[in-house]
Amino acid sequence: MASSYKDKTLPRMNPTTNTLYWQYRRHPRWSRILQLVLVVAFVICFIYGFSGFGADTPKTTKKVLKNGAYDSSKIYTAKDFMNAYGISQDDLSKLVPAPEQIGKEKATLIMLVRNREINDALKSMRAMEDRFNRKFRYPWTFLNDEPFTQDFINYTTGMASGRTYYGLIKKDQWSIPHHIDHNKVKANMETMVAKNVIYAGSMSYRHMCRYNSGFFYRHPLLANFQWYWRVEPGVEYFCDIDYDVFEYMRVHDKVYGFVMAMYEYLVTIETLWNSTKEFIRKHPQYLASDNSLDFFVDNHPPTRSGEKEITGDYNLCHFWSNFEIASLDFWRSQAYQDYFSHLDSVGGFFYERWGDAPIHSLAVGLFLPKTKIHHFGDIGYRHPPYSRCPQDVESHRSGRCFCSRRDHFDDDGYSCLPRWWNVAGQSVGAGIKQLD
Repeated sequence: MASSYKDKTLPRMNPTTNTLYWQYRRHPRWSRILQLVLVVAFVICFIYGFSGFGADTPKTTKKVLKNGAYDSSKIYTAKDFMNAYGISQDDLSKLVPAPEQIGKEKATLIMLVRNREINDALKSMRAMEDRFNRKFRYPWTFLNDEPFTQDFINYTTGMASGRTYYGLIKKDQWSIPHHIDHNKVKANMETMVAKNVIYAGSMSYRHMCRYNSGFFYRHPLLANFQWYWRVEPGVEYFCDIDYDVFEYMRVHDKVYGFVMAMYEYLVTIETLWNSTKEFIRKHPQYLASDNSLDFFVDNHPPTRSGEKEITGDYNLCHFWSNFEIASLDFWRSQAYQDYFSHLDSVGGFFYERWGDAPIHSLAVGLFLPKTKIHHFGDIGYRHPPYSRCPQDVESHRSGRCFCSRRDHFDDDGYSCLPRWWNVAGQSVGAGIKQLD
């Protein structure tokens, strides 16, 4: 028979001279056992690497979530992703790593959201990605008082153009503090419900307002960020934003940006203004000169250098905080930390129904000169039931914006934006109707 051995330069194995081979030729039973052991070991290693066994199991994911921080961008490797979410190898082949951030600022898009709000969350993300973030790929940070479900993480990670982070809120930041009188809270809530006050009977709404007022910026996931854009579930963005809003804020020395301003319900914050005045009397050093006191108090000039208290009656105007582009460093400042601690100590979040919008507004309005507050008149935005659409003709003729300029909150009697334009020195703002 002709030899099938092709390479004549290499020695062929001679069974009679190869000791190892000869031993197993003499013991075929042990040879077969060894082969079987090797095959079984290979199969076990394969299963171990690509199934839910081993260290990187869903239990690991759950543990990380419980510790309050989870970076989904770290699961774009084959084994980790499959272990965490149980997807197939075919599914995995369609995934690509999260691309690198394009925007240069230490900034994040942040959403406080529940698992059951996933559809509204994706709606907001789709609009934000289309209108702004696909150009800059800033990361998303999601916060929840319960662990996020795997479906929520999967779908939001898939929608994002950049990294996604998932954080769990600490229980003591989403609960009634020990110094609060529960019986008084219950009685006051029942009174407000009888008056048909919106969210009067909701404890979770109170927790949300308190968390947004005093804790979100302390979350470990935000430690390395300086800027954030607050995005609510179920909102819309109507206009392309072709510049980096975070870079704009930094370059122009802005601290807080908003789109809409309106009046608050008096019954929800009846003691907030007096508590704020009390705080200023104790800490006059935090009161900025040329602040926005004239926005909050009718016919009152802004604070001048050396003044140590605020007077007058609060007109209830505030910046609508469901849209915020702002500096995290401001909330981390000693002035704001002391202000929140004072407000938290008097219990208005629970005895009444203090919202984070008037608290944020009073803080930036009193502790900052008004030049550090920016109105984003070029951003079209809707948070039900109100909308704001840029009124300049070019934004619409160019196709940058798609929204109705006739459906416009600026001219609503409930809007405080014309007042802001006045105190900020804008005789005509970007929102004044200029219809064709």
